[in-house]
Amino acid sequence: MSPDLWMLLAFAGLLIAGVPVAFSLGLSGAVGIVAGLSPSMLATLGTNTYNSVAKYPLIAIPLFILTGLIFERAGVAARLVRFAQALIGPRHGGLALVAVLVCMIMGGMSGSGPADAAAVAMVMLPSMTRAGYPRPFSATLIAASASTAILIPPSVALILYSIVVPGVDLRALFAAGLFPGMLAGAALLVPAWWLARRYRWEAPEDAERPPLGESFRQAIPALFAPVLILGGLRSGLFTPTEAAVVAVTYGVVVGLWLTRELGWRDLWELFGEAAVISGVVMLIIALAGTTLGTFRHLAEWVIGLSDNGTLLLVLIMLAVLVAGMLLDAISIYLILMPILIPVMQHFDWNPVWFGILLAMNIAIGQFTPPVAVNLMVTTEVARVRLEQTVGWAMVFVVAMASALALVAIFPGIALWLPEVLGYNV
Repeated sequence: MSPDLWMLLAFAGLLIAGVPVAFSLGLSGAVGIVAGLSPSMLATLGTNTYNSVAKYPLIAIPLFILTGLIFERAGVAARLVRFAQALIGPRHGGLALVAVLVCMIMGGMSGSGPADAAAVAMVMLPSMTRAGYPRPFSATLIAASASTAILIPPSVALILYSIVVPGVDLRALFAAGLFPGMLAGAALLVPAWWLARRYRWEAPEDAERPPLGESFRQAIPALFAPVLILGGLRSGLFTPTEAAVVAVTYGVVVGLWLTRELGWRDLWELFGEAAVISGVVMLIIALAGTTLGTFRHLAEWVIGLSDNGTLLLVLIMLAVLVAGMLLDAISIYLILMPILIPVMQHFDWNPVWFGILLAMNIAIGQFTPPVAVNLMVTTEVARVRLEQTVGWAMVFVVAMASALALVAIFPGIALWLPEVLGYNV
């Protein structure tokens, strides 16, 4: 067998054996060198590893991770829930609609699905359970809704995509993700509302509507966060990386002096937690460089499968969906993009549109068992087994897949806003 094949087999075997993605990447690169790749590649190993992380835009990733943790601890989710309840009012499916809307707004602050899932689940699950919703349904709905965070800016995954794919404007990606993210959320609202009506969950007469004025006043700091981030990007006041710094600073101000649910000691703990999470992410990014170009041959094989671009796009989407069920978004981008970039260029697919399709597909994988990162968070909070959520998950998979199909068929859904804003698409 060729050294390239040995490397790929070693990588797959290590993943199956449960070795973390970062170490699987590094060890498989070493296997390739031992199996016959040029020993001179060892000289570039350190350089490749350094160059993988020595990129200015990557600073935004740990900062947005910290932003999500700060807003989660600052009590923002509870205030958003109360405001959404005041807007929607008591009705069958009202709390389900609230859960989806709050997850989408939270996605505009942190860019992290698991962080949003944890924050919203802690607030929403007790009230949804009291209203008659089955806990497996509630956990699945929140996990699915939190997956829109990968689309709605700022998105950590889209930041990484802009780094991996040369020449893609991150501002265009952020703008392109907004309407598909809203479409995905709307697609989840339909089955959630219909199921609540059918099973008579949440009797309107038993629900209490919070006062609109007071709840809006309390939610203003949370609602202003996406406006601050996106408005600053659009006006050119700051770059995406600087936006991450602004988001952290704003989150600290909100938590310490506005909601007053965040203390200085909490802040120190959050810095440590963000550092650990960011360290794992950066290690994966660094060791992804050790694949040493092997995926180029695999890309050529993929292109040779079919001359039909539509058929190949469908096959790629299915492959990414399976990958999303097993791996996190960052690992998927780093593993698959070296294969997919030549395919994208061969068929002349728009890189911004293609990036949004990948993100929507990965979002579906985040709440699809067996390894659904968002669902693992919400089932832990709900204290239900993962297998109890499979049936509900399939309902929401179909709903979000329909939104994905619309964006695939009508690229303008994603590309219209960045074109209007004058970004390079």
